[in-house]
Amino acid sequence: MVKYNCLNPIANVGLDLFTADYEKTENFQEADAVLVRSAKMHDMELPDNLKAVARAGAGVNNIPLDKCAEKGIVVFNTPGANANGVKELVIAGMLLAARDVVGGINWIQSEKENEDIAALAEKQKKNYAGTEIMGKTLGVIGLGAIGVRVANAAVNLGMSVMGYDPFLSVDGAWNLSSEVQHVKTTEEIFKSCDYITVHVPLLDDTREMINKDAISIMKDGVVVINMARDLLVCDDDMAAALEAGKVKAYVSDFPNTKSAKMKGAIVTPHLGASTEESEDNCAVMAVKEIRNFMENGNIINSVNYPSCELGVCTKAGRVTICHKNIPNMISSFTNAFAQANINIADMVDKSRGDYAYTILDIDAAATSDLVSKLEAIDGVVKVRVVK
Repeated sequence: MVKYNCLNPIANVGLDLFTADYEKTENFQEADAVLVRSAKMHDMELPDNLKAVARAGAGVNNIPLDKCAEKGIVVFNTPGANANGVKELVIAGMLLAARDVVGGINWIQSEKENEDIAALAEKQKKNYAGTEIMGKTLGVIGLGAIGVRVANAAVNLGMSVMGYDPFLSVDGAWNLSSEVQHVKTTEEIFKSCDYITVHVPLLDDTREMINKDAISIMKDGVVVINMARDLLVCDDDMAAALEAGKVKAYVSDFPNTKSAKMKGAIVTPHLGASTEESEDNCAVMAVKEIRNFMENGNIINSVNYPSCELGVCTKAGRVTICHKNIPNMISSFTNAFAQANINIADMVDKSRGDYAYTILDIDAAATSDLVSKLEAIDGVVKVRVVK
């Protein structure tokens, strides 16, 4: 029986995919697997029996990835599951900034008791008319699952689109419209675009990437959209740019004590991935990842261990090993199996940074003595008998 714990509410459409071999527990310390959305795990004591954490969403800043890797806990996320929801909010953000829809709505509310509101509106509408986005240039920084969708949607709306991503995946390239101009530097986007949207993870080199230096080379009246991570934009620099009129509007999905007070900012309450469809998609994907890992030992969409698959085991047994990415590990494993007189029928080993993961299919059931010998090998983090 596999016990799982939910640190946040997870959509039932996902949880219903668990079979009778899985049992939900409210006790985090006894869980084999954990599903989480926004709960902060950095200060939590991770139990030794915990094997997997699945984040129902893309960002994993709330999970201690290194700490999990050190304990052999594989952390998953659900890239692309909420991409359409975020894409639609980005498009909405561009339209809100272009037409000053919010200003117009607020004016209507301020005059709602005025009996002459209809006639007055005809005089006031010019203050909120704005411009169209067709024919304007959009710069997309980060062409992952969300960025590609935003870029393609903008092309379909008649915009010229420039995209920047030095790590563009093969899948991303295949899915990206041929009409998107792929540029080699963010500076090209800063200098050329009427609208700029960022879709990158929060890393040391992306933190506050939209700052006074970046803003200084942008076009006057630019609109900046941030539906990715709060700290990608320097709030103080953005506030100053809005006040000076350099930036026409800042659209952010991250309210804080500074962004909420910015003149010219359109701030939404972290709605990007909060649609019913996105939450359902993330829940389904997270549960499928957990089940594939627990039942087959396969890793798909991990953020701290490498992707590693060997399908469904058709042999007598399967053993998985989380270990350090150091020399002689594979030879140590094969020696241990040879000493136990157990033949290795199939094997795959993948590495990622300081850690690696090995799946071994064997022609006889793994014994407790073999497991102990594997665990005793220097560099081994966790051994699990899947079958």
